[in-house]
Amino acid sequence: MADPAESRTRGRTMVAGVVWNGLGRGIPLLLALVLTPILIHQLGLDRWALFTLALAMVGVFGVFDFGVGQALTRAISERIGTGRGNEAAALVEAALGTLLGISLVVALGLWLFVPVLVDRVLQVPPGLREQAIGAMRVLAGAAPLVVLNAALWGVLAAYQRFRAANLVTMPVNLLYYLGPVLVLLVWDSLVGVMLALVACRLASTLSYLWLIRPLVPGLGLRWPRFALVVPLLRLGGWMTVNGLMTQALLYTDRFLIGALLSLSAVAFYATPLDLVLRAWILPVAVAQTLLPAFASSFLTAPASTATLLRRGGLLVMLLVLPACLVIVGGAREILWLWLGQGFAEGSARVLQWLGCGIFFSCVAFAPHAMLDAIGRPDASAKFAALQAIIFIPLAALLIHLIGIEGAAIAWTARAATDCLGKLALVARLFPPAADAARRLALPLVAGGAGLLLLLPMPGLAPLLMAAALAVAVFALAGLRALDDEERSNIGALIRQPRLLLKPGAP
Repeated sequence: MADPAESRTRGRTMVAGVVWNGLGRGIPLLLALVLTPILIHQLGLDRWALFTLALAMVGVFGVFDFGVGQALTRAISERIGTGRGNEAAALVEAALGTLLGISLVVALGLWLFVPVLVDRVLQVPPGLREQAIGAMRVLAGAAPLVVLNAALWGVLAAYQRFRAANLVTMPVNLLYYLGPVLVLLVWDSLVGVMLALVACRLASTLSYLWLIRPLVPGLGLRWPRFALVVPLLRLGGWMTVNGLMTQALLYTDRFLIGALLSLSAVAFYATPLDLVLRAWILPVAVAQTLLPAFASSFLTAPASTATLLRRGGLLVMLLVLPACLVIVGGAREILWLWLGQGFAEGSARVLQWLGCGIFFSCVAFAPHAMLDAIGRPDASAKFAALQAIIFIPLAALLIHLIGIEGAAIAWTARAATDCLGKLALVARLFPPAADAARRLALPLVAGGAGLLLLLPMPGLAPLLMAAALAVAVFALAGLRALDDEERSNIGALIRQPRLLLKPGAP
């Protein structure tokens, strides 16, 4: 009989998971890039800013699954890896029932808080007040769906059913971006836009439930067994703290800009930030595939787990660095072609700084998945809290001193700190991966330094020379991160970077 842990870390499974997770997020996000200029035109600058703040609120909803989604992925994966997969049904039932009750309470609290947010925190023009309150209250009603979807996706990830999950939900995700455009053609209101988003969330919930039923025989609606939920909540609690801190670090700058500057300033900052965050589709695709593999193998095959960490981190760098070089070097031209001269003038420098920061932010997904898989989300949470204490006041200070560019500088500094710190945590908390973490640090620093080198370049020729130097230094550092066999077969790895996730590959 095949070893469950070995079968779940085999190359074909890992590569397929990355590809399907990338497609499931990448195709809808390409549509989002096309539709963003149309939405800005339909909504106007102030309503577009409110729209981005509302989407930030949706992101915050995700922390109210109390980390149970990722805890489920880890718990079920560990059980499958050790031959106890039959325990999954009771675990899933208990988790979903508990989360549904909690999320309904959260939705009510958010619904009541919306007027305070609109009237006392954000500088919303009086003519938009009622529309803003109505729209955000509609979106607050989606809190239970967001929470349940996170848990349901965690179950699908544990069973590595990435192909089926993405094939079913890809059309729903496409409508998540297309729906607001279509609604605005017949109903010029943010309330209608938010209703379209809630409908898409509901479709995702029903799709996930349909996929999970055959995977978890006996799954039904029963009173949850809280004894099963407590360990998930204990582990997920730290994931929740980490999620809260991460969401705060990710979105607080928008609210600080709205409070200290104006809604139009939010638009000029949030739009390039949302653009660079699209790059997350690549590391998320890798990390979602690594997490169940890490959780299944770290106890029984620590050396293979460490190799997956090193190769996964290198794969993310190889995928992300070219895009970051283009963003930093061509920020003004990208914004001009995408959104016009106004955004090119108001947001180009912001986009350059964020293009540097997103490189570190993407690579951090690999060590973060490792920390969750080995059952140490508490380390990530404590580190995120420390970052919040340092970088939120720093962002406020820099916004006050130099405006939205200061927020971008603080965001980039925080992203670099987060990534390097998580590699250090992995090295300390999972000694078999210490060497892998040290090897990843060198190309990480080389890539980040190369991107920063592009910032002061005054013209095309110096920019191209700096980019070539950045690529060369990164390549040399990347070679140092490979083992002898990998270096001897570097040609195959360059032609097919996906081979990095095949343990038996060169």
